[in-house]
Amino acid sequence: MKVILKENVYKHGVAGDVVTVADGFARNYLIPRGLAVRANAGALRDNQHLLAQAGQRRAELRSRESEAAAQIDGVELVFGVKAGKNGKLYGSITTMDIAQALMEKTGVDINRRRISERPLRELGAHEVPVRMSGDLSPMLKVVILRDEDVEAYLAGDSVESIESQDEAEQIPEAEPVAEEEVSASETADALPAAEDEETAS
Repeated sequence: MKVILKENVYKHGVAGDVVTVADGFARNYLIPRGLAVRANAGALRDNQHLLAQAGQRRAELRSRESEAAAQIDGVELVFGVKAGKNGKLYGSITTMDIAQALMEKTGVDINRRRISERPLRELGAHEVPVRMSGDLSPMLKVVILRDEDVEAYLAGDSVESIESQDEAEQIPEAEPVAEEEVSASETADALPAAEDEETAS
């Protein structure tokens, strides 16, 4: 069904756009909520002022998105979590977590659906794209560390050095054999030989 949008509708267009949507979506959602009207001849005539403004509104929207993209591109978000020895998280960092952390750090409110839908389930640094209109696709750097490693990272340690330290801590060192044990063993081995010599004499 062709409709004229009365309001900006995510992924469909801005007010004044004439778009084609599923009949059910139009009848059950857009039209009842006053977000759109059927695109018949009368509605098109009555809506000329919105059609004239649609281009301007798209330009304004594009400008705001460009500003937001520039503001969040390259932003680093650090999460402290609990994880197993293999680096797998007990749970995951979701798009909701990322959107909330981004809002707290930058003040930019990004719909979580615009953030890569793949949940993060491993320690390390991850590049996460944010999908915006057109060719805008700013990247976020999401760093996931063990709770106890966050302070060291914020103090200047790199992710790689922290991971190396974690791996080193997980490899148990071989226990050295005590000198006394070696001496006792050698003495025990030597006793029979000494007894044989005494018997021979």
